[in-house]
Amino acid sequence: MSNVTDQVDGSLPDEEAVAEFEEQGGLGSKIAHFLHNNPAVVPLIVLLFSTIIFSVLVGERFFSPFTLTLILQQVAIVGIVACAQSLVILTAGIDLSVGAIMVLSSVIMGKFTFELGLPPGIAVFFGLLCGLFVGSINGYLVAYIKLPPFIVTLGMWQIALAANFLYSGSEVIRSQDIAAKAPLLQFFGNKVEVGGAIFTYGVILMLLLVAALSYVLSQTAWGRHVYAVGDDPDAAELSGVNVKKTLISVYALAGLICAFAGWVLIGRLGSVSPQAGQLANIESITAVVIGGISLFGGRGSIAGSLFGALIVGVFSLGLRLLGADVQWTYLLIGILIIVAVTVDQYIRKASA
Repeated sequence: MSNVTDQVDGSLPDEEAVAEFEEQGGLGSKIAHFLHNNPAVVPLIVLLFSTIIFSVLVGERFFSPFTLTLILQQVAIVGIVACAQSLVILTAGIDLSVGAIMVLSSVIMGKFTFELGLPPGIAVFFGLLCGLFVGSINGYLVAYIKLPPFIVTLGMWQIALAANFLYSGSEVIRSQDIAAKAPLLQFFGNKVEVGGAIFTYGVILMLLLVAALSYVLSQTAWGRHVYAVGDDPDAAELSGVNVKKTLISVYALAGLICAFAGWVLIGRLGSVSPQAGQLANIESITAVVIGGISLFGGRGSIAGSLFGALIVGVFSLGLRLLGADVQWTYLLIGILIIVAVTVDQYIRKASA
């Protein structure tokens, strides 16, 4: 009562009243703030929990170095594409063209080598340049023409997909031909063994990419600008951030990363296939959402996307080893997506 009287009289509340006010948020609010500041924690917990569960159900062999690195190999391409998707979603956008860019870039690498007769290194360069170019077009249309990212990348998905099939003629460049004439194209399929664990160069690239992007986003001005644009582009503009250049750089970098994923795809398959990787756009969005990156932009981490991809890999391999129908994988992943978005909404409201 005295506290209320003091406030009515216009005097400052005492320390006990301040402490009581600060505690009103409760434990739930504190947890929400912690998760808001550490968005990768939830997917990491889910990843560890699901790994332990399948280790119990399947047996110790599931927790072996070979099995765990096999999961890494299976999610390497999705993990790399998810890095590209993460950058775009952090700006409150979305990129439906990531899979098509990946496959088109791989086709260019193969066709330039075997049809134009270019050295494999030059062909790879043009493939990477293709990804950078297409990503830059996406960024320009979003930043300067002010078109919605969903519409822009949906259209680019169709364009890149059509260009892929028209240029390739739906023909596959066989693994034997690549190994004989252009082994550089299969570079990321090479393996190195460390204590029973087998890592492909594609897996190593994915891990290095996650580490590099995590550092850039958390420790550089460009990374802070990406988060600022995703959180509130108008406020970012007023604070001196060049929103348009930031958006173009994000989409361009995403396109380049997808082109690298195309190179890794050749190493994973051993061949150049125009039909491969068609679901990479959906799979990358799944990994990003399960990984705790907010679809509203401005919150999340690249590491979370990696955890999201690994969660899908653990569920897929674990259920397969248990002999379960593949539809159970889709069902559980669908539940995880809805739960992840629900948790994101709760965190946004509780930490506002």
